[in-house]
Amino acid sequence: MPKNNSTPAVVGDHDGALVLVVDDDRGLACLVARWLERVGFKAEVHADAESMLDAFSRSLPDAVCLDLGLPGMSGQDALALIRARHRTVPTLVLTADREPSTVVSAIQMGAHDYLTKPLDRTKVTTAVRNAVQHHRLGARVRQLERETQSNRFMGILGQSVPMQQLFRQLDRVVASDITVLIQGESGTGKELVARAIHEQSARSDGPLVAVNCAAIPPSLQDSEFFGHEKGAFTGADQARAGRFEQANGGTLFLDEVAELPADLQAKLLRVLQERRFERVGGRKSLPSDFRLIAATHRDLLQMVERGEFRQDLFFRLAVLELRVPPLRERGDDTILLARTLLASLAAEAKVDCPRFDPHALDLLRAYGWPGNVRELRNCLQRALVVCDGQQIQATDFPARIWEGTPPRAHNDPPPAPAAPAPAEPPPPKGLGGSSLAEIERAAIEAAIRSAGGNLSEVTRRLGIGRTTLYRRLKKHGLR
Repeated sequence: MPKNNSTPAVVGDHDGALVLVVDDDRGLACLVARWLERVGFKAEVHADAESMLDAFSRSLPDAVCLDLGLPGMSGQDALALIRARHRTVPTLVLTADREPSTVVSAIQMGAHDYLTKPLDRTKVTTAVRNAVQHHRLGARVRQLERETQSNRFMGILGQSVPMQQLFRQLDRVVASDITVLIQGESGTGKELVARAIHEQSARSDGPLVAVNCAAIPPSLQDSEFFGHEKGAFTGADQARAGRFEQANGGTLFLDEVAELPADLQAKLLRVLQERRFERVGGRKSLPSDFRLIAATHRDLLQMVERGEFRQDLFFRLAVLELRVPPLRERGDDTILLARTLLASLAAEAKVDCPRFDPHALDLLRAYGWPGNVRELRNCLQRALVVCDGQQIQATDFPARIWEGTPPRAHNDPPPAPAAPAPAEPPPPKGLGGSSLAEIERAAIEAAIRSAGGNLSEVTRRLGIGRTTLYRRLKKHGLR
């Protein structure tokens, strides 16, 4: 075995790159790890393929040094799994077999390079450095290709800084098999992000099985996830595959994962740890080879602190966390999305796509969008139906969009500056000859003036609901 001569550390563009060293000869594996650490790499030692593959779920390495003669899962099988699930990660085969057929077979299976034992320190560090540089160069090329269309990622639109940050994270996530937790408000597009991760991953040929955890009745949860055998319970007239089984070889997406009850959280954790499960009413242990992506609009960490969500399951889910920003933080992405969504809706309805009135665009920018992209789409769907077919104006949006600023048509003259008004509407001096309707109209007009046209403030001052106010405005012909 080569001696570990003392040499100064070398720092290069590979500095900090993670390399997994997999060999059942722990002494040799630790020696290779020290060689790599002295030239600037981070190295992890693993004695078998199962331990190495589990490490992939925590962090994506830059390279793997893999012995072919491993206990349990063979090195050849491990190499095939790496190539299937993490095709961009280079693998260097370590072998004592100098037969050309062995070398050719390893290369055909996708090995980046091979190193024969006894190992030479210089050859090892040079080969690993070349492999890491190849890996990082490939990642940079993929990033540049995406940046040529910087406003989208697999159908997800966004030019804003928060969305560009999300796209950069996705570039790294799609190349690995790592478990992902997607967080964001309702309507931000978490399922779209999950679908993009699956379709760009090495598992894209497998199924994407999506489960809305909030929509499964408690009595059906075990059967839904684990499946059941024929006769397992009343009504089980045939065997059925559950979600874990359906997702085998692909991706399991658990939407609203925070809604899982405590007993199902424990069962999910066990499946993630053992990667096997049994159907309800069955005795056969089935494999569970899927990538897990979870999503929630709730703060799971706060739920853990309150005892509402298992801490050990949270750590399993939050290996890598992605945050999808709300629409109010995305600036002019609102306009980009509005124009794209409107064109899509018009095509679905088989009508000409109308243009936006400038005042309508101003309102889209100014509104807070508590329902995010989903609310924007619904708003545009309504506007497409009620507009004149050529132009969408502010009045075509629901009243909640423009209630703080009463809309006007594009050709209307701008409103005259309002005269100073008292902070509160003056009380009526008496009925005199005025009818009750005239008094009501005068009170509403005075409240509108004093509130500066803010209808929310008008309802507060008059002590009536918003729907009642709209009816009174229509009754008296007020805008």
